[in-house]
Amino acid sequence: MKIYLSILFLFLSSFVFSQVVDEGDLEKGLQQGKEIKPSIKLYKIYSLEKDTTYVDTSLSIKNEYKYNFLRKDIFGLIPFANEGHTYNVLNFGLIQKSILPSFGFSAKHFNYLQASDIKYYSVPTPLTELYYKTVMEQGQSLDAFLTVNTKPNFNFSIAYKGLRSNGKYINNISSSGNFRFTTSYFTKNKHYFLNAHFTAQDISNQENGGIIDTKLFEQSNPPNDQRDRLDVYFKDATSLLKGNRLFLEHSFFLNKNNPNSLVFTHTFNTEYKFFEFTQSSTSTRFGDAFSNSINNKTRFNNFYNKIGLGYKTKNFGSLNFYIDDNNYNYYYNSLVYDNLGNIVVPNAISYRINMLGGNYTYFTSNLTAKIELAQTISNQSISNVHAMLNYTPNDNIKLEFNYQKLNSLPNLNYTLYQSRYVDYNWLNNFKNEKLNQLSFSAFTKWLNTSVQYKVLNDHLYFDNITDDITKLTVKPMQYDKTINYFSVNANKDIKFWKLGLDVTVLYQKVDQASDIVNVPELTTRSTLYFSDHVFKKAMFLQTGVTFQYFSKYYGNDYNPLIGEFYVQNETKFGNFPMFDFFINARIKQTRIYLKAEHFNSSFTGYNYYSAPNYPYRDFMVRFGLEWNFFK
Repeated sequence: MKIYLSILFLFLSSFVFSQVVDEGDLEKGLQQGKEIKPSIKLYKIYSLEKDTTYVDTSLSIKNEYKYNFLRKDIFGLIPFANEGHTYNVLNFGLIQKSILPSFGFSAKHFNYLQASDIKYYSVPTPLTELYYKTVMEQGQSLDAFLTVNTKPNFNFSIAYKGLRSNGKYINNISSSGNFRFTTSYFTKNKHYFLNAHFTAQDISNQENGGIIDTKLFEQSNPPNDQRDRLDVYFKDATSLLKGNRLFLEHSFFLNKNNPNSLVFTHTFNTEYKFFEFTQSSTSTRFGDAFSNSINNKTRFNNFYNKIGLGYKTKNFGSLNFYIDDNNYNYYYNSLVYDNLGNIVVPNAISYRINMLGGNYTYFTSNLTAKIELAQTISNQSISNVHAMLNYTPNDNIKLEFNYQKLNSLPNLNYTLYQSRYVDYNWLNNFKNEKLNQLSFSAFTKWLNTSVQYKVLNDHLYFDNITDDITKLTVKPMQYDKTINYFSVNANKDIKFWKLGLDVTVLYQKVDQASDIVNVPELTTRSTLYFSDHVFKKAMFLQTGVTFQYFSKYYGNDYNPLIGEFYVQNETKFGNFPMFDFFINARIKQTRIYLKAEHFNSSFTGYNYYSAPNYPYRDFMVRFGLEWNFFK
């Protein structure tokens, strides 16, 4: 119901504010009694890093890859069977580590929008976008968005993404909501700039722990070809990640008329979220419990301020210094005692981290270079060195170079966790993780390629410490040796006549004494497609077949109790083909999508998994659309 009300609200808002903008004659909206249709490039989208793009209403193979629940290309991720659940990571290079400790429960955060994920807008007329896609069995996935400039210097946007999908397996319902509100403002004299947003997000999943007997799935004889006939580990478990965030970033230029000017900046971020796992009855799979039912709730508060002073020049780039204050409170409403009455697991950990940092940016018409340094001035010993270089010698070549040396604190759920399951209580004092990584990318008209090399020391991970296959006792661990990771990614979109062949290949290699970071050596995606205008160019049609594959490996398994993936070296999966057939069409600003997903599933063998005991998706036909309205 909330989803439909949000769509109705956006339609009504679009109509109301279109009147405000027209009456205000925004940016010469009327000329000689006729309304001017603004260029699509005036509908701008930008990030906090000031990377600017514009609204894309085209239909291309890249849009096809982004037409999914996360609204981005998910090459290197493999989704679980139900929409809105979690994703196993095939490309280890996608895992990014922050200098500051995060909340944790990373398997539940794929659909959780971080502050860096939020975009800001500047539009000449109101813009509305609707996303719709069918899901597994009953339900729908909808994303409704509206942005308006009430004045040339004031923009706001409001959006809501909602999902409800029953799934095909027992106890597998997904339900989520992502509300976003953003605003941007600058004074007419351009002394002051502001970007701010508010998010309210909830991600709920019924957790079945995977199917018990994988042989029944792989045979798929009646009645087991009906997935709700397959027995699962948990029939009453649910996880919930919920959070609210208020974010503000603003800056003041002391002298806008002088190209050499002092700039004062301030960033504020406050966020509260929690992760909750509930079960109406305990399960022997997680071992003994303190009670007959499970209700684990981990809470997290973060309060962040950063004050900066910069000096921008016309010819020599910009230099910025900052100091920040980061307050963490990670807590439970209980204590864990031993048999003697001593506290063995406290109810909270609190950090106050202060950092001093600076960065220098130099840019010309075809070159951008940036180096950033940060170091704690509080008790914690963490640091960050980050260097970046972008060079575009001509329209056909773009080169990117990145280097980072990071010394970071463990995520909070590695340090402290409480549960009503006896074996899932811990308090640890791990060393800082150390990371050195180097990457180089080249984007050309002939080939797009990227190379990444990482050196990890004191790497943290989760592992199952029991040899009993009926039990799951997962604990955080720290690897005391060095891990070397190397990857090469290459992509080429070959076009001939009305045909296209888009090929992406990822090669990964890990050098380590023990199997801690496990990756498929080869991951690939290839799409053969046909594109053409039809019906006297009233419609643009694109149809084709996508093939996806990754080699067999000891992929990480999923533990819903702690919302994390863990290392396992008992079961290999992979080495199965995934074919999708699609027909997409574009009529004006409307893109229509029809796809037969994994249509080869019934004749290439039921040996496809996203994680051990978690089958990948069966064949199904899905329909959806994206629709833009420009007022």
